[in-house]
Amino acid sequence: MPVRRSRLNFVNLFLWVLGGSILALAAFGAFLTIQQGRLSGDQWQTLIVAGIALGSVYALLALGYTLVYGILFMINFAHGEVFMWGAFTAYFAATALNNAGMMASNPILAFVLVLATAMLVSMLVAVMLERIAYRPLRGAPRLVPLITAIGASLTLQYTARGFYGSGVRAYPDFTLFDGSIALGPVGMTVKQFVVIASAITIMVLLYLFINNTRTGRAMRAVSEDKDVAAMMGINVDRIIVTTFAIGGLLAGAAGILYTLLFNQVHFFMGFLPGIKAFTAAVLGGIGNVIGAALGGLTLGILESLGPNLLLTGYGIPAPNQLKDVIAFSVLVLVLIFRPAGFLGRKENV
Repeated sequence: MPVRRSRLNFVNLFLWVLGGSILALAAFGAFLTIQQGRLSGDQWQTLIVAGIALGSVYALLALGYTLVYGILFMINFAHGEVFMWGAFTAYFAATALNNAGMMASNPILAFVLVLATAMLVSMLVAVMLERIAYRPLRGAPRLVPLITAIGASLTLQYTARGFYGSGVRAYPDFTLFDGSIALGPVGMTVKQFVVIASAITIMVLLYLFINNTRTGRAMRAVSEDKDVAAMMGINVDRIIVTTFAIGGLLAGAAGILYTLLFNQVHFFMGFLPGIKAFTAAVLGGIGNVIGAALGGLTLGILESLGPNLLLTGYGIPAPNQLKDVIAFSVLVLVLIFRPAGFLGRKENV
């Protein structure tokens, strides 16, 4: 026992030294960048707005992770593919509406139809995923659903590749959202404003739904104790399916908002956003709805601002190519210094 304890202490010390070194290098890089004045105030503002818009998408995806974890205490690693299926399927609806001329004659209705298609498809995929892949493993050890989720992720990816092809497809342009807008001294594109405003609206509606509706109270009861909730007359299976359906709806909405920012879809598009959304959920506190939203926004800003702020001072060329390093370094630091996240609670094992 003393030998094992000393090894654990050594590992913990090593992790803390590693995390402290990363933080020190980041702080020194930020100091050098600010001292050298590489970017103007308008450029910093542009990066922050872009980060908030991207973080809004991560927040919607992170909410799907955190809702499922709060109910089943499992990580649905196929959630990124739920996001991909909605956005990719809606591409064909958008193309058909564009060819029919509706994107020009009635752009608002066209956008609503595309959004509804993405949300419906993502919801159906999420519900099927729960019924086929996860429900039979409800009482299994946690490692089994985790492995199943990875297998489901690969299955959904390559099924989409079989149906839709492996090429990258460009969405028809929603000319309704062209141009820019100014909110006081802050300027942004109309697409960024729509993404941020839509995400905030959806997150507020979700919070109100969970805290003020009968189904929301049932979800909170099931997350506390499934057996007690069942004895109180709550249909646990129905609540779990509802949770997956809500997560799917959020993923579909996130898919369309993502295409407003990047305007392309492909069968592998859900992998990195899905992993980053999981990072955001861990950052905010997995299982906490407000924490997931906060984590998504924080990660988006760090990913947009971080490469220029932390790496430019070291003279690294094209620092934006290392934005994924920033995102996953955040995950490492959170797991070292605050495993429960900003608003999460420690689990009793």
